[in-house]
Amino acid sequence: MPSKLAFIFPGQGAQSVGMVDGFLEQFPQFGARYAQAAEALNLDLLALVTHGPADELNRTQNTQPALLAASVAIWDVWNALAGRRPGLLAGHSFGEYSALVCAGALDFKETIRLVADRGRFMQEAVPAGTGGMAAVLGLDRERLDAVCAHAAEHETVQCANLNAPGQIVISGSTGALERAAQGARSAGAKRVMPLAVSVPAHSALMRPAAVRFQERIAGVAFTSPEIPVIHNVDVVSHATPAGIRAALVAQLECAVRWQETIEYFAAAGVTHVVECGPGKVLSPLVKRCAPHLETFSLSGPSELRAVLAELEARFND
Repeated sequence: MPSKLAFIFPGQGAQSVGMVDGFLEQFPQFGARYAQAAEALNLDLLALVTHGPADELNRTQNTQPALLAASVAIWDVWNALAGRRPGLLAGHSFGEYSALVCAGALDFKETIRLVADRGRFMQEAVPAGTGGMAAVLGLDRERLDAVCAHAAEHETVQCANLNAPGQIVISGSTGALERAAQGARSAGAKRVMPLAVSVPAHSALMRPAAVRFQERIAGVAFTSPEIPVIHNVDVVSHATPAGIRAALVAQLECAVRWQETIEYFAAAGVTHVVECGPGKVLSPLVKRCAPHLETFSLSGPSELRAVLAELEARFND
């Protein structure tokens, strides 16, 4: 019988100062993950998450471990309260690491160190201010690919996050990105919004980061996931360390195929999707991809308790 429940984990963009305050007040064990992270990095991530400053939290090398700790700690609370076990997992972009930790494929402290290095490699691959990302609403992939090809002019700009019908994120060099944004508007895009990110992720500009990361991840121990994780780059689950490593390295340069991931869930018999992490970034995208799927968010303690009760009632009917 196919599992009806899937969990998804957010990537960069879900972070904010104060994002775990409610959990810290109500679940003393929540701080344990941040204590482990502080020990792994020799950095007080919890102080950064609770007090800021925001610009320091938004640095890629800090954002990634901070979000990983938040998502995994929320997963800990869900399990401590006897929450229902999902049959499938996926993470959007960086969120894939949270999914792999929660699936038992990666050790938490090892992953904290790994994603801090990943963020640093990404930050160092492109000088600050020379690359970025923008969300484009209202154009399909084919038209946006053509816009990007025309705008590149020997620079780089490409589709990076295939989030939902009519919502695609592009990534690339600052000049090419600006030309592509203007071209998208001229081609009929309803809206083009620059994103508050410090690196042009999921683009060819990440090649230097991918080379360094491939060497770094080679020494990381993986085990077969206890719950299948659907990967961004190929929309399949990988059970071997080699397969997982290859998918994570490729993800730095390749598009996040999120719409296809949600369509995979639907085809696999999933009916309920729970967003496990700060904010409510992914749930609206799920609805755009598959309107019949029911979505829930664990962004705060009250939401988590409500979802626990609602899913228990629904699955026990």
